[in-house]
Amino acid sequence: MRIGELAERTGTSRRLLRYYEEQGLIVSERLPNGYRDYAEPSVDRVIQVRGLLDAGLPTRIIKQILPCLDKPRQIYFPDATPEMLGTLEAERDRMTRRAECLLRNRDAITEYLDAVRAYDPAS
Repeated sequence: MRIGELAERTGTSRRLLRYYEEQGLIVSERLPNGYRDYAEPSVDRVIQVRGLLDAGLPTRIIKQILPCLDKPRQIYFPDATPEMLGTLEAERDRMTRRAECLLRNRDAITEYLDAVRAYDPAS
């Protein structure tokens, strides 16, 4: 697929897709006319990259862990440094705290909606 279709399907600008490619986060082939051609799995890869970026991971870390997120998962880190592992642990813990907060907020909204729907001003 061409870059415009990938941009549309992922909600990502063409400029960001080019940046992701420069950073080695996604790959494309070049058509004879010079246009980029992306394979179907690129859609999931871009969504995955965006999620990791939204979670606060820098592109250099994302590039290192992306191979571990492919299926089948074959985790191999010959160049894992203590610093990188520490960064990943800290990011994982931050994501856990954020997920817990989101769940609490979701539950509070659900309770509010239930209470509002149960309220009957006629009684």
